[in-house]
Amino acid sequence: MHRRDLLKGVAAGAALPLLPDLLPAQASEMERLYDRAVVIDTLAIENWDEAGFAAAKQTGYTGIQTSLANRNLEAVTRDLTAWQERFRQHPDKLIHAIKAADIERAKGEGKLAVVLGCQNATCIESRVDNLNRLYEMGMRCIQLTYNARNLLGDGCTERTNAGLSDFGLEVVARMNELGMIVDLSHCGQQTAADGIEFSKKPPAFTHTMCKSIYEHPRAKSDEQLKAMSDKGGVTGIVTLGYFLGPDPVSAVDYVNHVHHAVKVAGIDHVGMATDYQLRGIEASATRETWYVPRLRTFKPSYKVRWPSWAPDLDKPDRFRVAIREMHKRGYKTGDIEKLLGLNWLRYFREIFGS
Repeated sequence: MHRRDLLKGVAAGAALPLLPDLLPAQASEMERLYDRAVVIDTLAIENWDEAGFAAAKQTGYTGIQTSLANRNLEAVTRDLTAWQERFRQHPDKLIHAIKAADIERAKGEGKLAVVLGCQNATCIESRVDNLNRLYEMGMRCIQLTYNARNLLGDGCTERTNAGLSDFGLEVVARMNELGMIVDLSHCGQQTAADGIEFSKKPPAFTHTMCKSIYEHPRAKSDEQLKAMSDKGGVTGIVTLGYFLGPDPVSAVDYVNHVHHAVKVAGIDHVGMATDYQLRGIEASATRETWYVPRLRTFKPSYKVRWPSWAPDLDKPDRFRVAIREMHKRGYKTGDIEKLLGLNWLRYFREIFGS
């Protein structure tokens, strides 16, 4: 480890990563913990072919929040209809999660619960009442903005830093009434601050990372992390490689972000997420299909690179790897269970109902 990176980790409050491997008994304990835990990934995607379902099984996940098409109402409606058909075709594998109890049922039945969400409120176009239709079709999470500006507010790479528009406030109010997650993950600083302030129910950062650990437009500052937890929300920390730090990155870097978020926001307000395919990026994408399109759509400040993953977090067992690192740092069983999914489950009860 470079001295510069080590000093940065210490300055940010991260535990020193140069720790011994777990003893066999400790490793077995972590495996048993993981197998009995509720494990929730709050931004994951997949192709849902045979390999996709196999990867889902290998993850040991109880539930995910996934990302639907969001260009306009027609696109998201088409995707919601496809998901409804997928749930009908695979009742032995998938459960549509519209209440917290659906996730608990998935754990008991060995299935995967799926929360349907969008990463951009462009899907509602310019009508607040379109939210009603999406809710009735099973959507439970909408990110207010992606990286750029939309009708609601500014995204995290927008040149300006405007907050929520009047329309954005109306959308947040209606999402609160319906019981939908107000997701602020890609929002600009002021839009995120407004989302936290004006949402009557706790919002969330479903998939982000810590600006104090790695400077990136998608990262959240300590002030934002604390404001989110003070409002009762949860922050999901992503495993995507180029969000964690400069190359090379690993589970050590990931847990640095988790550890820092816990220090700032509290153990009850942090969870885990990936932001890519369950089977991993290397197994599902190429430089041409992943990296090149992002060069066309993301600004240089986004620091996209290829390979884009942390090698030890790109396989379906990624969270098993992560909790072994947490155990090395002294995290207790109950706290690891909270990070794996219990915090999200509690949050879903509050937003969706039991």
